[in-house]
Amino acid sequence: MFVLIWATLLLFVRGSNADTDMNFRTSVEERRACQGDYCITLNEGEITAEAGLCVVIPCSFTTSYWFTTQHMIWFKCEPSKQRCDDSEVIFHSNQSSRKVQSGFKGRVSLLKPDLVQKNCSIIINDLTESDSGSYQFRIKGLNYGRTDGFTFPIRATVSVKGLIQKPTVTILPLTEGQQTTLTCTAPGLCSGSVPEITWMWRGAGEIDSHITGNITAVKTEYLTAVTLRHSSTLTFNPSATQHHGTEVTCKVSFTNSITTEETVTLNVTSGNPTGEKMTACVFTVFPKILKSSACEVQSKVLTCVCISEGFPLPTIKWPLLKSHTDFSVTTTVSKLTVNSTVTLTVKDHSSTAVECVSSSVMGEERENLTIIITSEREEGPVQQCESYSAVLPWVVAAVSLIVNVICIICLIFLWNTRKKVKPNQEDRTYMSLQKTDVSPEYEVISQRLN
Repeated sequence: MFVLIWATLLLFVRGSNADTDMNFRTSVEERRACQGDYCITLNEGEITAEAGLCVVIPCSFTTSYWFTTQHMIWFKCEPSKQRCDDSEVIFHSNQSSRKVQSGFKGRVSLLKPDLVQKNCSIIINDLTESDSGSYQFRIKGLNYGRTDGFTFPIRATVSVKGLIQKPTVTILPLTEGQQTTLTCTAPGLCSGSVPEITWMWRGAGEIDSHITGNITAVKTEYLTAVTLRHSSTLTFNPSATQHHGTEVTCKVSFTNSITTEETVTLNVTSGNPTGEKMTACVFTVFPKILKSSACEVQSKVLTCVCISEGFPLPTIKWPLLKSHTDFSVTTTVSKLTVNSTVTLTVKDHSSTAVECVSSSVMGEERENLTIIITSEREEGPVQQCESYSAVLPWVVAAVSLIVNVICIICLIFLWNTRKKVKPNQEDRTYMSLQKTDVSPEYEVISQRLN
């Protein structure tokens, strides 16, 4: 019985560990490799990007306690090479270094230049398809006070394809005689070279059409330190007879002769000569934060999504980020909507709401997004069950061990007690009959009988 209980416990514990390992493997989204005390974390799989735009290589690292990082270096070389050469440097945190390849100078920068944070993420702008390849990271600094360096073995792989994204052309309802503005926004939110935006048009039925108006130069809007939005506007007075059915094209030209364009057809309605009351077309102009915006905390990770619409397209900011250094912000832009998602780790849930600010030249709107806490409700019972599952086998083992020890002690005690028990009256009579010495009285009796 004792052996059977222990065998069952061992199988239970091994099964629990196997389940834990399986869950860990399936939840991993990043690739981490260590060599001694030196570890690097990169995204799992290939990073894809488009020519003319930019790409971010997420990266973080740790070093030995005795190593002080002074410089960060990125290389690009063939995957067959175990270690890239100094001639293949694409970025060096020491700006005075002359080892950086000419084709990458000014195109690569750190997302966070603070070396203490050990964030080695970089952004590469003005991409071409030749930027596809394998990228390796190296650090230089002091190890026990001596100059030293370490090259991390695993690499990030980038694949650059042709540009397929198109510019976004925003157009308001057109009414004859009422001034209107078209806005063209270039694809991508990159901090590289400013693209060239050109307006072109052609009348219906291939008839040449001329639009007399004001075309603004490319406007650059800083969303973050490394994300910019480029746009241009065309303002004119539409005419139903001249402009209705006209195709207007916005062409965006990036460096290395990479271009993309989008064409829209103008639909101009005539005025109301009869003076009759007409129904107005309502269009969102001022920034408006949609009700689908929300925040959620799960496993100490706060994720907030703020969705706003307006014309011109608004910019979304998070005042919360002023007090944090480790976070990620993803911004996507559609025709009339901006979607901003922020993710960061929180140590406590003292705050009940996060403020989202949507602003443009038309105005500003602020909204406090209520935080929905799901970790205590969804993960609390699971963690409690896991805790009970881990403790239960050892409790059963301890109880079974105590019971077995008590049984053994009882058996020993009974055995010793039986050996020391005194003989009763019957035992003494039996023993007297078994005497071997015969007294003289018995000898006399025996002689008379004979």
